Amino acid sequence: MKKKGISCLLAMAMVVASLTGCGGEAETNTSADTPAKESKPAQSATAEQGGAETATASKYQTTYGSKVFDDVTITVELFDRSNAPDGSTITDNKWTKYAQEQMKKVGINVEYVPVPRWDEVTKMQAMVASQTAPDITITYTYSYAEEYFNQGGTWDLTEFIDGEDQAQNMKAYLGEDVINIGRNADSRLYGIVAKRATTAKDNLFIRKDWLDALGLAIPTTPDEYYDVVEQMVKNNPDGRNDVIGSIVWNAWNLRMAHSKIAGDPVAVQIAGTEDAFQDYYDEGMREYYRFMNKMYNNGLLNQEYYTMAEDNFKSYIVTGAAASFAYSVNGSVDVLRGSLLKTLQENVASADIISVPPLKNIYDGKQYSAAYASGGLICFCPKTASEEKVEACMTYLDWMCSQDGGFAIYHGFEGEHFEYDANGVPVVKDASYNSTDKDWIRADLFLTGNQGYFATVDDFNACTSKEAPGYEDHVIANYENALTGIINHDSTYTSPSTPELLTDLNLVKDEYQVKCITCPTSEFDATFDEYVSALEDAGAKTIIEERTAYFTGK
Repeated sequence: MKKKGISCLLAMAMVVASLTGCGGEAETNTSADTPAKESKPAQSATAEQGGAETATASKYQTTYGSKVFDDVTITVELFDRSNAPDGSTITDNKWTKYAQEQMKKVGINVEYVPVPRWDEVTKMQAMVASQTAPDITITYTYSYAEEYFNQGGTWDLTEFIDGEDQAQNMKAYLGEDVINIGRNADSRLYGIVAKRATTAKDNLFIRKDWLDALGLAIPTTPDEYYDVVEQMVKNNPDGRNDVIGSIVWNAWNLRMAHSKIAGDPVAVQIAGTEDAFQDYYDEGMREYYRFMNKMYNNGLLNQEYYTMAEDNFKSYIVTGAAASFAYSVNGSVDVLRGSLLKTLQENVASADIISVPPLKNIYDGKQYSAAYASGGLICFCPKTASEEKVEACMTYLDWMCSQDGGFAIYHGFEGEHFEYDANGVPVVKDASYNSTDKDWIRADLFLTGNQGYFATVDDFNACTSKEAPGYEDHVIANYENALTGIINHDSTYTSPSTPELLTDLNLVKDEYQVKCITCPTSEFDATFDEYVSALEDAGAKTIIEERTAYFTGK
């Protein structure tokens, strides 16, 4: 593989450097949404001989290639989306074999443990409780990973990563800010956080062909959106009587359009990324649920939305029964999510779906986009793994950050899967071939990167658009719309009481979100008041007070 453009990002990381001096305390940078905190990296061993100091290697060698292990076996969790092509499984395929072959070169055997993607939290909790969790366990819920660490159930990774000669590929690719997301208040590293190629998160999609046929403009406010989907349902231009006005999988930007604190960056961080926290703290969430209740009671919202599986959600879209939907940023044309627009057009040739720029906030008329933090999923190592296995696990994740690791898994091989363009960006050769050869697994196997291995967001956009031939403009518009207006990034901070209280808070949320949306309009305010009271009883006030103190210093 040539090392051009993107590959230059990690050129420095491919050489194992030796230390030339003593390690010491250093002030580390943190992600933008958290106050600076002091980090104390592991110090390298030193020896004094005749007054001169000589640096020796760190106790654990976790830069890929710096150590050959003695046939150690590690287990690695993989999300299973049940999308493997014929002849392959999530654990036995061309790319897991490639990773296993590369790790055997340094004496590490890798066994993969599949976990259903949408049951990952429940499954993770069960595995950790029964002490059967893989040596590398993954989750998107940082608070659980930190809770396990605080309880003494997972390894402190600080001594495996912070030495100057350790995890050099990881440090070069992830960067200090992303690595620091996985540290607790004492700067101990409880997990390795994946780097996001883009923080674009969410979009509202709508049938553009129906807009045009009805002579309707693209909605810019929640009220306009309501009116548009109502017209599409009641006066459907295709004469269908089975149309659902809106189906919701993700609702982050819809919530932003009703948020009363969206324009206050500190308040947004205090509210956090958990629906339960925001529902308790943000007065505007009452109006968000009132809007959804109105949609539901007037027959514009899917009546079984709260029990809907993702496959059912997609089926409404591809059969032409959905006027609009809220989904992942590129969900309309994303190959990984089933190329929904392409499939719809096979059923309805004239159909088109576009993403809508964020709806204007009902309080200040501004556009706000909810965005991910710079980190994605987090990997941690349960204490059931031996010391040697943890060292091997960190070596595996370090390899994932290299050109021959994560880059190859995500992009494939030059000449077979892609060619470099004039700017050094890998451009897909045959999207159809790639979709069945590697794209179905690449995102789940590449544990240290979310949405791809790229040097810049522009590189990501340029490359990703080529993966949906004929829909390049849709891809570019989707990612641009998702980062339009004022960007509110997810918080990565976990308050001290959150791990203990989160499960109960989420149970309250799950119960009352359904009640608030489906109750009779006349009972809405009373039901929402009950919801807020139940959240407070479950500990929401405590968490908000802790988060307020953290982000305001008060």
